[in-house]
Amino acid sequence: MSNAVSGLPVGRGLLYLIVAGAAWGTAGAAASLVYRTSDMGPVALSFWRCAAGLVLLLAARLLSRSARTAEPEPPGRRVLRAGATGIGLAVFQTAYFAAVSATGLAVATVVTLGAGPVLIALGARLTMGERLGRGGLAAVAGALAGLAVLVLGGGKATVDPWGVLLALLSAAGYSAMTLLTRWWGRDGGTDSSGRTVGAFAVTSLVLLPFAAVEGLVPHTGAPGTLLFLLAYVATVPTALAYGLYFAGAAVVRSATVSVIMLLEPVSAAVLAVALLGERLTAATLVGTLLMLGSVAGLAVGEVREARTRGAQRAAVPV
Repeated sequence: MSNAVSGLPVGRGLLYLIVAGAAWGTAGAAASLVYRTSDMGPVALSFWRCAAGLVLLLAARLLSRSARTAEPEPPGRRVLRAGATGIGLAVFQTAYFAAVSATGLAVATVVTLGAGPVLIALGARLTMGERLGRGGLAAVAGALAGLAVLVLGGGKATVDPWGVLLALLSAAGYSAMTLLTRWWGRDGGTDSSGRTVGAFAVTSLVLLPFAAVEGLVPHTGAPGTLLFLLAYVATVPTALAYGLYFAGAAVVRSATVSVIMLLEPVSAAVLAVALLGERLTAATLVGTLLMLGSVAGLAVGEVREARTRGAQRAAVPV
């Protein structure tokens, strides 16, 4: 089950991605509470999320023994990779927030997260020769159907063409980030924690001027609550989740990564029902089951393929 290139077992990479997807799903609820508590805008929230997450990642890297012993990359390559990944992350987050503002949460979520697996599957096939097979294609189709039922099944949605274009731009940024992470993960000796730190540094710099225009310092009547919420957003769905995401995405097939990360809306829906008092509808239940089944099917297939590759390598005489 080990990936021969990076050394991270594929099974552990899948677990990392599952935890990251579930953690991402809590960000929406935390963000909504931030908006209720203060007048902070979405771009400013995204900036503080990345900037504070960067500080936490740097602290974790300084304390990490593996970070000190990892094989260093040439400076030029490190800057190029951090810049490309950071720009992809900035486009992904900012365009998504803008799409939500333009066309609403439901349509923006379906278009962004629905187009992502399609773009990633095509990109992985063209650039890395990764094939899903019939079972994988069926799992992707099931996951996308589940996403549509989960997000759109609860009520009416208004489609705005500009918002759809922004959502597609967000999906393109997410796809580029995922494909680049997987491509570079095949090189061997990669330092995923260092790359995550670099990406967040670039993203914070890109978002800073836009956040400054929107307003960096919010007004609030509950500063303690706001600080707690910002700390949570920076810690769990950002520093922890993205650290796990970049590590897992380097060893798992790109299309599988994109489907597993659809756990984000599942996690958000479960949280809304369990903690926010929203009603459990048939659409929520059916969509959740479809997506969980698709994720489980792809994860099992990924582990089996990794085992087959390992057995084939072991059978080759030295």
